[in-house]
Amino acid sequence: MNYTLHQLQIFLKITQLKSITKASEALFLSQPAVSIQLKKFQDQFSIPLTEVVGRQLYVTDFGWEIAEAAEKILNEVDAINYKTMSFKGQIAGRLKISVVSTGKYVMPYFLSDFTNKNKGVDLIIDVTNKQSVVKSLENNEVDFSLVSVIPEQLNLSRVELMENRLYLIGGTKDKFNPKVSTKKIFETYPMLYREDGSATRNAMETFLEGQHISTPKRIELTSNEALKQAVIAGLGYSIMPLIGIKNELKNGDLQIIPFKGLPIVTNWNLVWQKSKNLSPVALAYLDFVKKEKDRIIKENFDWYSEY
Repeated sequence: MNYTLHQLQIFLKITQLKSITKASEALFLSQPAVSIQLKKFQDQFSIPLTEVVGRQLYVTDFGWEIAEAAEKILNEVDAINYKTMSFKGQIAGRLKISVVSTGKYVMPYFLSDFTNKNKGVDLIIDVTNKQSVVKSLENNEVDFSLVSVIPEQLNLSRVELMENRLYLIGGTKDKFNPKVSTKKIFETYPMLYREDGSATRNAMETFLEGQHISTPKRIELTSNEALKQAVIAGLGYSIMPLIGIKNELKNGDLQIIPFKGLPIVTNWNLVWQKSKNLSPVALAYLDFVKKEKDRIIKENFDWYSEY
């Protein structure tokens, strides 16, 4: 057996993505290079690791066993590298963070300076829905999570980062007539909602119920980007987080429609299980956030004050 760590890395990525093309993109390699390494790796085994049925790549049972072993080997290699850097006085290790979908407009700004300064930190970010974020916290799969609504069922510590403001948003193809009651929007046009369980949807529904507003026409979309494009196209109106529509407001594709009781204001929070034994990397990051959050907000989110 003369397989290399590089081949193990490539094979593991192929099993994770079930595609040579996607693996090559994720590893920043050409597709032929990945195919060649997969063949060289396969040639060292008498049992098939993968098979192609139609145009779909499948991993065999034996392949999954090898992938599991490859992951363990690569994790041990990472641990050796981290220990080496730690002995040199450098911060090294993995930092895992789960982020609710709207939080992708926030979290990178609170990470870039830290990771640029600490080259030995491997960052893993999972951008997903609120339910998956809560599950990752419950299962102790991440160091931190970014949420705008703190799950009450968990015993969490938190650092409050910045405001999350939600406004009534419309497109600009047909300019909103200020002489018409804004309640007519909710009664006349479709209202666009995020999927059930989304924090944005929960905030929107709570607000509308409190205002005794019914929305007879409803359309549901499963991502903020899809929701934003639908509003721009004139499909309907929505209550959306300001954080994700900066460019569209500046370009004149979207407009904020003033409405009593808006904006809805919550806060972005970095949270973690109180019982969690944070790693040295996680502790270093937590210290960084506490010290630098005000500077980061001032440098990157000053535009909030315009709205």
